Amino acid sequence: MDRLDAILAGMALTARAPDTQRAQTRYRMGLVDTWAIPEGASVLEIGCGQGDMTAVLAEAVGPTGRVVALDNADPSYGSPVSIGESMDHLKASPLGDRVDARFLADVLDESLDFPADSFDFVVMSHCSWYFESVEGFEAVLRRIRPWALRLCFAEWDLRPRSLDQMPHLLAVLVQGQVEATSERGDGNVRTPSSHEGLLRSLARSGWGPSAESSVDTSDMQDADWEIDACFRIVEERGEGLPGLVRDFVYSQVDVLRGLARERGNTPLPSYVLVAERV
Repeated sequence: MDRLDAILAGMALTARAPDTQRAQTRYRMGLVDTWAIPEGASVLEIGCGQGDMTAVLAEAVGPTGRVVALDNADPSYGSPVSIGESMDHLKASPLGDRVDARFLADVLDESLDFPADSFDFVVMSHCSWYFESVEGFEAVLRRIRPWALRLCFAEWDLRPRSLDQMPHLLAVLVQGQVEATSERGDGNVRTPSSHEGLLRSLARSGWGPSAESSVDTSDMQDADWEIDACFRIVEERGEGLPGLVRDFVYSQVDVLRGLARERGNTPLPSYVLVAERV
């Protein structure tokens, strides 16, 4: 069994959507290879969700390494497989004894703490837009700073490289506008910061990027997911927006409907970096 198949065997979604899970896992393998996380490493993962990255990290660190995976959501959250069910499936696999998964885990809660330098790496992969504010995101960056020397980070890049990535960009920006101008919802995209904004957050929080690259996203399905989420959120919450904002959001959704394909939309690029504690 090769690396990819070993990881896929630990993912609950593999049986239901094998092509989707394979694409998601292959992408995250590219992230871990870019970060150069070695066998035997200790890793703290922030925002583990369904465990897509957790499984890849567990394979990378090997039997002598460990992965502590945190998420502040309830284990019942998620569909078609909840994050708790997905993690239970991973824990029952040969990779499971390397994973310590903790849900309802608020990094800013003082009861959650680790000694200084407990980990070789802290990983934050495609979770920074989930925070309710940039200030909250930076508070987490400061909190985790004593726990490890290196931060491994990946996020979607708001700078499209081709016109066919525009639907994904529009879907993300519309969701951000709805979140910024109304009561907070339960969507994934809340604070879609730019690459430059992330660098400013790192600098304010005591982290200095030491290396940066990109990993191919072309097989990912996230553009389709975010477009669907955008249409749903605007349908549910659009009428409650302030008048000028509502009209502007509806106009952008009109453009999005004209540009987006029913399926197979091209995702935005991502950027991948390692930051050192300064």
